[in-house]
Amino acid sequence: MHSPGCSGILTGMALEHAILVSLSERAASGSDLVRRFDASIGFFWSATHQQIYRVLGRMEGDGWISSESVAQPDRPTKKVYAVTDAGRAELARWIAEPTTPDAMRSSVSVKMRGASYGDRAALLDDLRRQLDEHTKRHSLYEFLAARDFPDPGALTDADLDIYLVLRGGLLMEEFWIRWLTEYLDAHTRKESR
Repeated sequence: MHSPGCSGILTGMALEHAILVSLSERAASGSDLVRRFDASIGFFWSATHQQIYRVLGRMEGDGWISSESVAQPDRPTKKVYAVTDAGRAELARWIAEPTTPDAMRSSVSVKMRGASYGDRAALLDDLRRQLDEHTKRHSLYEFLAARDFPDPGALTDADLDIYLVLRGGLLMEEFWIRWLTEYLDAHTRKESR
């Protein structure tokens, strides 16, 4: 099903949809959106600052968002973006569209499978580094869950959706921690024989 606007997006997720979700939660300037991507949305959908600004211009041209110039004391005027009726309709259309499961494309998985044909010690060092990163991210997600959602059972609507996505992030990090640990432990036991 073809939807007009934003360069003829047909199916799947595009940066435009991530921006529409963020702006539906709260109107924002481009720099505010960049900070949101850096702090939360970027955990599951990454975009460069340049991509965000380029897409904002395209979305405004397609009528999915509008902007208002807001004067700031001692700073240049900023544009604050908000979702239009057309943008809300596109977001609703996209949310209702059936989603195919994301295919797993993991270079680390291929490296793990092929480790016998290369420098396993270098790979194991890299996996230890990745394990550390996943452990830190898991700790961050736990902190955010405790700080922002102290009573998950009382959540409804958008707050419940945000919490459940955070829970998904926690579960993904737990998966990576367990899998990397299992791989590293198996090879550590093998090396110690």
